[in-house]
Amino acid sequence: MASVVITFRIMPQNTSIDLSNLEAEAKKEIVEFCNSQEFKISIEPIAFGLKALNIIFVMDESKGSTEELEKRISHIEGVESVEVTDVRRAIG
Repeated sequence: MASVVITFRIMPQNTSIDLSNLEAEAKKEIVEFCNSQEFKISIEPIAFGLKALNIIFVMDESKGSTEELEKRISHIEGVESVEVTDVRRAIG
């Protein structure tokens, strides 16, 4: 099976949430879900000081849907929402 590159946008509940803690917890959930060790993290300014955490990771296509992973990440304290913003099949 091929690998897919997935981008999650994680929105914190408010501007006082520590994004580094959210990043660590989300990465832990991703590793448990699909054993991914490849990540790219970026912070995206949204509005009025609110910032989103974007996590790009690679997972095996055979794992199927990310719905269960999204639910697990949405239960992390301080997370308002989790959204898949991009899914691409990896080449090579």
